[in-house]
Amino acid sequence: MSYLEYTVKRVPSGFRKALHVNWALVVLLSAVASVGFLMLYSVADGHIEIWAEPQMERFAMGLVVMFAVGFVPIWFWRNMAGVAYAISLVLLIGVDLFGSVGMGAQRWIDIGFMRLQPSELMKITLVMLLAAYYDWLDLKKTSRPIWVLIPVVLILFPTALVMKQPDLGTALMLVGGGAVVMLVAGVHWLYFATGLAVGVGVVSSVFMTRGTPWQFLRDYQYRRIDTFLDPGSDPLGAGYHISQAKIALGSGGWTGKGFMQGTQSRLNFLPEKHTDFIFNTLSEEFGFIGGFSLLALYTLIVVFCLITALQTKDRFSSLVTLGVAGTFFFYFGVNMAMVMGLAPVVGSPLPLVSYGGSAMMVLMVGFGLVQSAHIHRPR
Repeated sequence: MSYLEYTVKRVPSGFRKALHVNWALVVLLSAVASVGFLMLYSVADGHIEIWAEPQMERFAMGLVVMFAVGFVPIWFWRNMAGVAYAISLVLLIGVDLFGSVGMGAQRWIDIGFMRLQPSELMKITLVMLLAAYYDWLDLKKTSRPIWVLIPVVLILFPTALVMKQPDLGTALMLVGGGAVVMLVAGVHWLYFATGLAVGVGVVSSVFMTRGTPWQFLRDYQYRRIDTFLDPGSDPLGAGYHISQAKIALGSGGWTGKGFMQGTQSRLNFLPEKHTDFIFNTLSEEFGFIGGFSLLALYTLIVVFCLITALQTKDRFSSLVTLGVAGTFFFYFGVNMAMVMGLAPVVGSPLPLVSYGGSAMMVLMVGFGLVQSAHIHRPR
C-alpha cells in the first residue's frame, strides 16, 4: 500500500468521498451556469434581481442536491429506481387531473415555493429504471422480443401522458433518452431500424390526419411545422419568432455586438429571450465564438460522463451515466437545432442557461447520479 493510499484510508469517509468527486465536471457545470447568469443579467437590462439572482439561488441549491445524491452509494439509487419512476408517473397523472396551465399547456403542479414539471423528473427516473432493468436482465435476453417490449412500454406510457399535455419536445426527449439506454445495453440494431420505420409512418399519419376530427397534433403544433418548413410564409404571424431568432443569431457575426448590446433582445424583438431563445441572445452579443464556446462546454460535459461510464465496472452505473449523458445531449441539441431553424419550435429550454427551476434541479439530480457512479466506483 502506497503512502497516498494509506493517507486517504485514514481520512473520514465523508471527506474521502469529497476527494473522489469529479471536480472537473463540477467546474464545467458551474461554467455553463455562469454563462446563463451573465445572459439573464443582460436580457434584464442590467437588473440582477429579475432573473439572474433567482437562477443563482437555484443553481446553488442544485449543487447541494448534486452532492447529496452523489455521496449516496450507487446501489441505493439502483434499488430506488422503480419507486422514483412510480412517483414520477403518479405526478404526471396528477398534472392531467389538477395541473397548472401556462401558455396553453397543462404541464406543472404548484407545490408552493415552485411549480414542478413532472415530465422533467421523468427524464431522469426513466433512465434510472431502464438502467436498473438491464442491470437485472440476463445479457442473453437483452434482444429477445418479450424483454424488449417491457422497456418500450415503460417509455411509451409516460411519453403518451406528456404528449397529452401537450409537450412534443419533452416527449421526444423521453423517447431519445430511453433509446440511448436500450442501445448501449445491447439491444439489437434491427429494433431501432423498425422503430425508425414506425416513426416515419407516424409522421406521415400526422400530416394525413390534419384537418380531421381525429388529428394527432393540436392546430398550433401544425402551425409550428409549417413555420419550420417555410418561415417566410408568415413572417409577422406564426413565422415571427423563428425569423427574429435567425436575425439575432446571424447579426452577431464572428465576435458579436458586445455584452448588453444586442438589439434583438434589448428591443424585445426576440421572443422568450430568457428561456427558449437565450442562445440567440448569446450569439448576438458574443457572436460565433461565444456560441461555439458554450457548445464546447456542453461537449466536454458529455465527454466527462462518457469517461466515468468507461471507468465504472458496475453495469447499472455505466448505463445510468450514459443515459444521463444522452438525455443532456438531447436537451441542448434539441434547443440549438430549434433556435437555428433546423427543427420545429417545440419549447425546449437550454440546459443550465435558460431561466427555470424544474429542468435545472432535475439535471443536477442526474449529474448527482453520475457523481455517485464516479465516487463509488471500484478503485
